[in-house]
Amino acid sequence: MTAQRLLARTAAVVAAAGFAVLGLAGPAFAHVTVNPSEATQGGYAALTFRVPNEEAAASTTKLEVALPTDNPIASVSVKPVPGWKIETTTSKLAKPVTTDDGQLTEAVSRIVWTATSKDSQIAPGQFQEFSISVGPLPETDKVVFKALQTYSNGEVVRWIEEQTGSDEPKNPAPTLKLVKGTGDDDHHATSTDTSEAASASSTSDDDSGNGVAIGLGVAGLVAGVAGLIAGLLALRRSTAS
Repeated sequence: MTAQRLLARTAAVVAAAGFAVLGLAGPAFAHVTVNPSEATQGGYAALTFRVPNEEAAASTTKLEVALPTDNPIASVSVKPVPGWKIETTTSKLAKPVTTDDGQLTEAVSRIVWTATSKDSQIAPGQFQEFSISVGPLPETDKVVFKALQTYSNGEVVRWIEEQTGSDEPKNPAPTLKLVKGTGDDDHHATSTDTSEAASASSTSDDDSGNGVAIGLGVAGLVAGVAGLIAGLLALRRSTAS
């Protein structure tokens, strides 16, 4: 194999690898997610559901999120979103739950956000965030928020699948991992305090993982291109001599 053909093949491999890495980084943005992805058992948290639009020719018009009733959350408040109507459903619990504030016999089981106009819908290539403040969080290892995303063409994407193994399901449900507190946690933090923390965590949790993946991919691509340029220069010098 000549040097020219070797360099040409190297260039093709570098380009293909770069596109593959950048392509793999994209799907992580496609799911409906809850941010932050981790909180403390028994604590309060401000949670944000991030909803990207996956359709090329339709807009997202509605988001429906189900809250668990087997491990209910006593306090749920919803942050207004301009251009979106909010409806909450409260359900009677099959088994009352004892909390610090007394016995809980009913809890919020569903929240629905509906766009009030075409201008407020989530257009292709855009995303929207919907925030709630909740607590105290149940003494369990996770909370699964099954979600339905409705598009203007009538399609409904059901983000309801729970991950049971190492492979992520096709339509994973937004899942909040819960960890035990250290004993120093303030379980009655104010909504304002948790909102500020969750806002920062929302950006870092979702974007840091994707940013690292993209950064590593770009770094590898740059290194490959640099090697290719060095090879071409060396070939030119050898040809000239």
